[in-house]
Amino acid sequence: MIETTLTGGFSDAPHQSARAFRAILDALARPGTIHTVTGATPPAPLSLAAGVLLLTLADGTTPVHLAGERDTRATRDWITFHTGAPLVGAAEATFAIGTWNTLHPLEQFSIGTPEYPDRAATLIVELPALFATGPRLSGPGIRDHAMLSLPEVAAFRANRSLYPLGFDCFFTASDQIAGLPRSTIVEDF
Repeated sequence: MIETTLTGGFSDAPHQSARAFRAILDALARPGTIHTVTGATPPAPLSLAAGVLLLTLADGTTPVHLAGERDTRATRDWITFHTGAPLVGAAEATFAIGTWNTLHPLEQFSIGTPEYPDRAATLIVELPALFATGPRLSGPGIRDHAMLSLPEVAAFRANRSLYPLGFDCFFTASDQIAGLPRSTIVEDF
């Protein structure tokens, strides 16, 4: 086991995870808002925000899929050591982490079932940066409208058409997160 596996987790887990949980819930409850999180130092290429999401939401019962260049030995070891989350293929994942391109095809992820829509995957999409510009967002949790620098529009429109099924998303860049639940309506700018 390499040294980076043992480091980079929360140093004050009760307080840091509570603050992170609040930011994560707020990001998903208020789509399009960008929040800053702190407390984790995961191995590259995972962003700080993706590491905080995993430390806060993943545990031994939360299957995680690593896509593309996020699937490294250092990342696998860090996630396993700090969360106990099992690493799985895309179809079994509760959380999937990668860049937008490496997460495709999106059809490989669970969208839930009519009886259990909560069994859908949550995608953690790593981006170079997040901005409050781009496609127009509306729906639950958004007073009038919001804007967010999404990697594309068509996939999120198609996902919304499946509601109440469909995947949810967190977008991460450096120490920032934003949420996009399947209930959000995404329109071209």
